[in-house]
Amino acid sequence: MIGFLKGKVEYIFIDYCLLDVGGVGYRVFVSNNTRARLRQGQAAMLFTHLSVREDAMQLYGFSTQEEYDLFQLLIAISGIGPKVAMGIIGSITPEGLAQAVQNKNVKALTALPGIGKKSAERMILELKDKLTFSGNDDDIQHVGGLFGESQVGEDILSEATAALISLGYSQAEVNTAFQNMGKINPESDVQNVIKLALKQLSRR
Repeated sequence: MIGFLKGKVEYIFIDYCLLDVGGVGYRVFVSNNTRARLRQGQAAMLFTHLSVREDAMQLYGFSTQEEYDLFQLLIAISGIGPKVAMGIIGSITPEGLAQAVQNKNVKALTALPGIGKKSAERMILELKDKLTFSGNDDDIQHVGGLFGESQVGEDILSEATAALISLGYSQAEVNTAFQNMGKINPESDVQNVIKLALKQLSRR
């Protein structure tokens, strides 16, 4: 769908901004971190996620790929929707979240907005292999791309995602399937990626 938006920041509100892209004003919900980087009247580019519900379609925007990737990991967890994920991103750094997950620090995770004990335990279980750090606290790894270092292009993944969603799968289900696929052969085409994802989805 919409990978990113680039335009002029017309207005900035508490939890969203209005971005003028070619004369069209997009309402984009943003985290505290992204909002702090925006300047009214100046140009900005935001990586975007389109959330589609029965009663609404909402755009979520991120100033960095790292923040976008973390958002995708969070919304793939059962019980964590886009708004809760945005609250988490605005309350803790990727490094801090990785440390809390690896240390199984339930207390730190339940201090995040919208996260109770059960959600914290799910986060530890589902993110322990995706948010990692080694050595001491100064050696925490940043969140990288969702699909490893040697992967197919984003355009192929976007096409595969659209095809899977058209088959009735949710964005969260597709995200989880991609994450469980591991590294994909860079030579793979859209059809191969879809087949691999369907194998993961059939194991639910």
